[in-house]
Amino acid sequence: MDSTLGQSGGRRLGVEIIAHRGANREAPENTIPAFQRALDIGVDGIELDVHVTRDNIPIVHHDAVLPDGGRIDRMESADLGRRTDAPRLSDVLELVNGRCRVYVEIKAAAALIPSVELVKERTDWCSVHSFDHRVSQMARVLCPNLSTGILLVCRLVDLPHAFTAANASDVWLHADFIDAGLIDDAHGERRRVIAWTVNDVPLARELVAMGVDGICTDIPGALLARLGEGKS
Repeated sequence: MDSTLGQSGGRRLGVEIIAHRGANREAPENTIPAFQRALDIGVDGIELDVHVTRDNIPIVHHDAVLPDGGRIDRMESADLGRRTDAPRLSDVLELVNGRCRVYVEIKAAAALIPSVELVKERTDWCSVHSFDHRVSQMARVLCPNLSTGILLVCRLVDLPHAFTAANASDVWLHADFIDAGLIDDAHGERRRVIAWTVNDVPLARELVAMGVDGICTDIPGALLARLGEGKS
C-alpha cells in the first residue's frame, strides 16, 4: 500500500479510519460532497456502495431503487443523471485520486466486471468487497492484484476457510462479533479485520486495543480526534 495515503488519518493511530458512505452526517451519503468532506477530514479510507445501470455504468448508491421508485439496473446512465445526484464510480475515483483508499462494496453481481475495469489500474488504493463472497472470489480472478474483502454479520466457526474459499484479503465484520481471538486468527492467516459500523468512541478504543485493522464509521472526524487524544 502507498505509504503516503492517509498520513493525517487514523493509520498513525494504528488503525484505518474509514468513512462509511463518505462523511454521511455532514453531507448526503454516497455523494461527491460527502466524499470531499471525508477527504478534508483526513480519513484513511472511504467506503461506498455500487450498483450498475442498464448500459453497464457503475453508480454509487446504496439501494437498488432510487427514492422516486426507479430501478438503477433498468435505467440508462444518462436518464439516471437527470433523476438523482448519485455519482458514477468513475467520478468518485477521479475525485479521490489516491488521497485515501476506496473500498467499493459491490451490491449487485452485475456491477462487478465494470467496477473492476475502473479499479484495476488503481489497485494500490482501491479494494472490492461484498456480502456475496462469490463476487470477491471472481474479483481476484479478474484482477489478481486487487485486494478484496468478504462482508459478514455473523461469527463463522471456520473463518480461515472462508478467507481461502473467497481468496479474500480482508473480512468486514459487524463489530458485535469481533474479539481478540478472531483478530488473532485472521492475522495468523495474514488477513485483515475491518469493523463496521462503529459510532461509539469507547467501543472503537476497545477494537483498537484488540488489534483491529480498520474501523468503518459514520463519525470519522470524531473518531480521528478522540482516538488521537493523548497521542503525540
